Amino acid sequence: MQLFAMLKLVAFNDDLSIDICPLFETIEDLENAYDVMEVLYKNSSYLKHLKQRKFKQNIMLGFSDGTKDGGYLMANWAIYKAKQRLTSISRDYKIDVIFFDGRGGPPARGGGKTHKFYASLGPSIESKEVQLTVQGQTISSNFGTLESSKYNIEQLMSSGILNKLNETDLTISKDCYETMDNLSKISYDAYVKFKNHPNFLSYLEHMSTLKYYSKTNVGSRPSKRNTDDKLVFSDLRAIPFVGSWSQLKQNVPGFFGVGHAIKHYDDLGEISKVKKLYRESSFFKTLIENSMMSLSKSFLELTKYMSNDPEYGDFWNIIYDEYNNTLEMLYKLTGSRRLMREEPAGKMSIEARESIVLPLLTIQQHALMKLQYLKKNYSDNKDEIAVFEKIVTRSLFGNINASRNSA
Repeated sequence: MQLFAMLKLVAFNDDLSIDICPLFETIEDLENAYDVMEVLYKNSSYLKHLKQRKFKQNIMLGFSDGTKDGGYLMANWAIYKAKQRLTSISRDYKIDVIFFDGRGGPPARGGGKTHKFYASLGPSIESKEVQLTVQGQTISSNFGTLESSKYNIEQLMSSGILNKLNETDLTISKDCYETMDNLSKISYDAYVKFKNHPNFLSYLEHMSTLKYYSKTNVGSRPSKRNTDDKLVFSDLRAIPFVGSWSQLKQNVPGFFGVGHAIKHYDDLGEISKVKKLYRESSFFKTLIENSMMSLSKSFLELTKYMSNDPEYGDFWNIIYDEYNNTLEMLYKLTGSRRLMREEPAGKMSIEARESIVLPLLTIQQHALMKLQYLKKNYSDNKDEIAVFEKIVTRSLFGNINASRNSA
């Protein structure tokens, strides 16, 4: 409403010819979205504006920051539920809601098999029109050539048609809805506990490429929102946050908490409920397939030396344990000992690219280790430090482009 008032005061008077687009990103944002929009729809001045805009309301949802805030399962489920409730209240007020999804390349930023996601939403989520923003190197990899652009646009359009004309009822049943709700809450608790670990930010700052993203041109924005020296979690931008985990080949944002949540059901002897959800919900199946993609691109042997680090060894082992736990739980859930069994072409593509980037990542890890040693023992050796910083930055370019949806 402040933006609405400012625009009317400064430029538009009574004829405001542009759309106001609220943005909901964090888990708390998404939970409050319904109440916020209800207040907005009840405002007589704003309703008059919507009438001029032919009763169309754009609402943006941030997949990237949602995952950073709440973890993989919770972010996607919170967005799904927010879309359901926003669709419901918009229909009550006879307003056509248009969801504008802030998506990036990897599953942790709303990417992965995007077309499958849209094909699985069902009738309770408005889909007459959908808008997407695609960031990072995904722009060039998906839309950089005529052939790839045509293919990806066709995939998105066909997913919209399939969502409308699907012979299968895509509505999630009541018991499956409850299972999904519980899984998201359990995974959220595990992720928040991990995120609040005293070494979380320090690990990213000192053991990953986080601070070097600002030296590349792939982030579209600064690595963090403020210019203070101290790193604050809320200030981290999604691209360097997710990308740094990807460069470590740990891909935490794409799987952490998933295995923990499924194991909770397994320990209770109720994994059959999760298997039922996997069989019956295209939405959940797509989430799991995208998480498998994140796991397929993980290679913890690269950083296994960190397990003996006096400061970060215990933290690395938390990641390693959840990685193995998630693998075992997904094997149990799908009945296969192979990730991405139903997507052999995608699996082969990943394996081909991973064989290319692994030597670069090994060089990068060596450079990071040398930098830690030099800065600790020879901080005045500026020339040698500059050389290894350049190695890290140059390897970032190659890894990001070769990995396709890593940032």
